[in-house]
Amino acid sequence: MSVQFGRWSFDGVPTAPEYLAQVRKVLSRYGPDGGTAHSSEGVHLLHYALHTTKESRLESQPHVSESGSVITWDGRLDNRTELIRLFSGSLSIDATDVSIVAAAYRRWGTDCFNKLVGDWAFSIWHPDQRLVILAKDPIGTRHLFYNHNRYQVTWCTVLDPLVLFSTKDVELDEEYIAGWFSLFPAAHLTPYVGIHSVPPSSFVLLTPEKNATRKYWDFDPNRRIRYRSDADYEEHFRSVFAQSVRRRLRSDNAILAELSGGMDSSSIVCMADRIIASETAEAPRLDTISYYDDSEPNWNETPYFAKVEEKRGRTGCHIDVSAQEPFDFGTVCFEAIPCSGGRLTKASRQSAFCMTSQENRVVLSGIGGDEIMGGVPTPLPELMDLLARARLPQLVHQLKVWALDKRRPWFQLLFEVAREFLPSALVGLPKHKRPAEWMDPTFIKRHWIALTGYESRLKLFGPLPSFQENVSTLEMLRRQLACSALPSKPPYEKRYPYLDRDLLEFIYAIPREQLVRPGQRRSLMRRALAGIVPDEVLNRKRKAFVCRSPMAAISAESTKLVEASRNTIVASLGIIDADSFSRTLRNARHGREVALVTLIRTLGIEYWLRGIRAEGILASTWPTIP
Repeated sequence: MSVQFGRWSFDGVPTAPEYLAQVRKVLSRYGPDGGTAHSSEGVHLLHYALHTTKESRLESQPHVSESGSVITWDGRLDNRTELIRLFSGSLSIDATDVSIVAAAYRRWGTDCFNKLVGDWAFSIWHPDQRLVILAKDPIGTRHLFYNHNRYQVTWCTVLDPLVLFSTKDVELDEEYIAGWFSLFPAAHLTPYVGIHSVPPSSFVLLTPEKNATRKYWDFDPNRRIRYRSDADYEEHFRSVFAQSVRRRLRSDNAILAELSGGMDSSSIVCMADRIIASETAEAPRLDTISYYDDSEPNWNETPYFAKVEEKRGRTGCHIDVSAQEPFDFGTVCFEAIPCSGGRLTKASRQSAFCMTSQENRVVLSGIGGDEIMGGVPTPLPELMDLLARARLPQLVHQLKVWALDKRRPWFQLLFEVAREFLPSALVGLPKHKRPAEWMDPTFIKRHWIALTGYESRLKLFGPLPSFQENVSTLEMLRRQLACSALPSKPPYEKRYPYLDRDLLEFIYAIPREQLVRPGQRRSLMRRALAGIVPDEVLNRKRKAFVCRSPMAAISAESTKLVEASRNTIVASLGIIDADSFSRTLRNARHGREVALVTLIRTLGIEYWLRGIRAEGILASTWPTIP
């Protein structure tokens, strides 16, 4: 992993040394292996490295190509061997990723982006054409932000320099904040007006006169994979899942895997152990880190991650997260992205010590597994496909089967299927998708789409409804990734095996009934990984949502929170109604049901706003709060 920065002044005036010194200070926190620079014709490029592979240690960035174009690259190229073969001996097997990417761009131009498999962010400065191109991988696992105006364009892997060292006061993007109150904001947005994020699967072309975004790749809705037996699907899944994990084991340091005791993280760890044992992985060792809370009666994960540790013969790092640390509005810190973990907690300090003591620079995460692999046992996607393709006998049969499994009348299931194709104005929004009761009505009216999670109806004609739902779910995951801050204490690279492009293409091309069957959530995963993952984990019930500890923490601090809610930035900006929010906090104190996630996010947004206000970077029209 590395961080990159670039600034191009259209008039050719060099960037001020004082400004660059400030930027270097920020970037060095993320790139401890040193920084390098390139300057010419009003352009200044910076690259700070965090080496995670043996090839990355040989890189020289910014990379100047034969044509004079300058490339900066932050990524892991998974199909490097296949690409090297295409260049007929002009590149060695030990070639750096950035040199392979430079050769691909030289041959195919922007058409090369759909050939680059992996997690990456790319920028190139063309002095001869006077243009900059910024691009990101199809899933959007890496960040790349930019600010384009009539005088210059500035881009960076992290938001901090674009916000802290702006020549004018920043203004908040209300749609971004509204998105935080539903699931997550749109992936192309940032919290600040005028600062944008390169969208996943897209590249942005920037010139003094133009700012154009183009999509270079998407999933094929017509791709189908059909086998005669379950065993064939299971074998294919094992192969593509093992490939995904192996790709993310490319590291010359020991890798750390999050091990929660659930099926997603446990499957990653067990498959990684199998690959390392076969000596087909580059990583020398896999460590694990597990979080537990014995105070939660519905979240006893210890027996499950202990089973995985028993199977692998190694105990990992265990961190107790039962102590909930309250919001302290009297002590705030700057975070460029809301709720990004800028506050150090006891658990985060323990996690940092675990990583640094083991020299881990890569962390494997199970994010996406629940959404991709059929973690929610719903029959709707399968039934919607049958309805859209007018396979009525099969639809009737599956309605009866699922009705028995769910212990519900079949016509209720049919109604749920039908309503997925109808506009929300006609059938209404489910309760969990409605804006919180303390949101300001005017704010709700202005940002209804973002506040309701960018809800869209499925189309009866065209791609299969299950495919449409898959893409919608992936878009939510892309938005989640776009909101995650790059870690710096310590810096590390996060990798997501369930968000591998080839794995996703396989899952989207197979019949939905392979993933979820009546009484069998994650059916394919359970069948394919039998004997690899402990039975106790494969056959456990679905993990319950944890809610008692946060509620207890809010209740314990409710007096302070109610007092603080009377003078908040979010209320003064017209985002929430102060009286309604105070009532909600009092209800939480008395143990009444509240929209807990949205409540926590409201407190988080307030904390974040106070942090950026303390930096003195807010527009002068913003209110002053005691």
